[in-house]
This record gives sequence, structure tokens and C-alpha cells, in this order.
Amino acid sequence: MKKLGLLCLLLTCIGFQSCKKNEAPKDVEITKAESEKPVSVACYNALYESDTINLKINTLNNGKITGDMVMKIIDMPEKVGKIAGEFHGDTLFVDYTFIQGTNDKKVFKNPMAMLKKGNELILGSGKIETYLGRSYFAKNTPIDFEKVKYKFTTVDCANK
Repeated sequence: MKKLGLLCLLLTCIGFQSCKKNEAPKDVEITKAESEKPVSVACYNALYESDTINLKINTLNNGKITGDMVMKIIDMPEKVGKIAGEFHGDTLFVDYTFIQGTNDKKVFKNPMAMLKKGNELILGSGKIETYLGRSYFAKNTPIDFEKVKYKFTTVDCANK
């Protein structure tokens, strides 16, 4: 009976270990995307009253998008972070991973959608849901690109 219990425990451990192995390629893929050299780079700036958002978009060989974004919203701490995502048609869907103000111990992650119209990107707003700690746009709820605050226009990239 002891041997049967040990066998079950061993099989369970093997099962859990195989589940962990499936997560590793995602981490490798993210690291590879961050180190890959971009095919093109575009910079954008959005202004609304006293708010400013600076956005740098890197397009990679595989069509994925990475970049940097800094949000300076009045009466709020500055948000500095990275974006990662891809275009679906004329809409760019990204995850914005950022720190807020001087608190670099807590990292936030929000989904964003931007509609490309000519040389302009329009930051949409929509219903966001959270499931198991992951935020995403609610399915079957449209993202509004009409009543928006932030419209990005292309600017020259400052070499840093």
C-alpha cells in the first residue's frame, strides 16, 4: 500500500513539473522579443489640456510591437513603462507595463487599444475586466475611438 501511495505521489509531481515546462517558452519568447532589433521605429506624442503622453513604437520582424511610453497626467504621478503587443487589422492592442511615480516596487499592467488612422493613433477606451489577476478588454463590448482624450501624432524620435 505504501508503494502505491509513493507511485501516485511521484506521478503527481511529474504532472506538475510538466505543466511548469509549458510556461518557460513564453518567458523565452518575451526575452527574445525584447532583445530583437526593430525593423522600424516610430515616435508619437499626445496632448490633452495639461496632459502629455510620449510613445515610442518598435516594429519587429515577426510583426510584434514593443516600445516605451511615458504618461504625464496632471495631479497624478508620472507613469513610465513598456508596451508589447500587435496589430489586429488597423487596431494596435498592447499591454502597458509601468511603474507609477517613485514607487518602483509595484508594477502595474493595463491593456490598451489604439486605432491607426493615417499618421495618427487614437487611444480607445473600453470596459476592462480582470480575471485571475490579468486585465483585458471585455468581450462583446466595443472599444470607443470616438469620444477620446488622447490622439497621438507622429513626432521625430529623440535619440537617447
